[in-house]
Amino acid sequence: MELAFLSPLYEHPGSWASAYVDLSQHDEDMGHRRHLTAEAVARQLREQGADAATSRAVYDTLDALRHSTEPYGRAVFARNGEVVLQVPLTQAPPHGLVHWGTLPHVTPLLDLAGEDPVSLVAYIDRTGAGFELRSAVLQRHVTGTRQWPMHRSKASDWSERHFQLKVENTWEYNAREIAEALADCQAETGADLLILCGEERACRSVHEQLPQHLRDRAEEAAHGIGSRLLPQEVEDIRARHVRERVLAEVDRYRAARTPDEERRAAAIEGVPQLVEAAREHRLAELLIRPDAPDTHREVWIGEDPDQLAARRSELRTIGEQHAWPARADDALVRAAVVTDAPVLSLTPVLEETGDEVAAGGMGALLRWK
Repeated sequence: MELAFLSPLYEHPGSWASAYVDLSQHDEDMGHRRHLTAEAVARQLREQGADAATSRAVYDTLDALRHSTEPYGRAVFARNGEVVLQVPLTQAPPHGLVHWGTLPHVTPLLDLAGEDPVSLVAYIDRTGAGFELRSAVLQRHVTGTRQWPMHRSKASDWSERHFQLKVENTWEYNAREIAEALADCQAETGADLLILCGEERACRSVHEQLPQHLRDRAEEAAHGIGSRLLPQEVEDIRARHVRERVLAEVDRYRAARTPDEERRAAAIEGVPQLVEAAREHRLAELLIRPDAPDTHREVWIGEDPDQLAARRSELRTIGEQHAWPARADDALVRAAVVTDAPVLSLTPVLEETGDEVAAGGMGALLRWK
């Protein structure tokens, strides 16, 4: 998961309030229930040591969501009496996920906001095709003093429009024209996945006409245009794409743990090694299971993201005068974000295979050995 949108959370040191709120229930009592939730969250923050102004800012933001029609929920991050960032979720969060600490508690976003592959859906018939860009991100509205930027700026133009291609002549010519237009649109939007919908022969012909580098990204839907089962199949294809991508990254991580001739590995696990790699800007990709044991371990951080250590004395050794305790997962995610390293949730692997990929639930691929 690309987490560059979290950068505003790391521009200022200081304690942070993090709250994940369920907005999935919509009934006559939701306004009253959400008001009580806002009060409970503010109370929990105060009990954990949050200042009154920040607790009030979170309360005001959550109370304003009394009548929101969002399908799942919202994550809110605040400091110094101000809500800095809000992130709509793609799953309803568990009750009571409220945190006050040295760093914003962002790790739950890996599962609750989740991977969201930008997908180009092509509705194909013998005379042409309609293209639609599918992404949960395109439907999200993030509010606060800073906006969550699109991770693909070109895709934003597609949020409420379809591209229509109409061609004639022979079907073979049409398939080639549709494939070329689809390739152009993929280049414009940076779509991760192409989903071909329509009559089986038509989709297969377009698939075969795609450039070689796009054929592996394309999937053909089994249900035809107009089928009531097609929308769910498109979402299932997107979800399967995410799972397969996670499993492929895990395979790469496991292979990288094998030492070379010089007994050096390109992947590591365990908090002490991860902290050292983060301090040296060597994280290429961070792998975390958000509820794993090591995520809760205490580490020590300084003002800068690369000032972190497993023990407080280590920070003094590298010349850092100020030190604060923090959760290991939040400190490592901060280091990953500021060095543009993606962060991968290992939850799908545990659900799919039951395997614990990395000891303690956290590992990393390295930029160099």
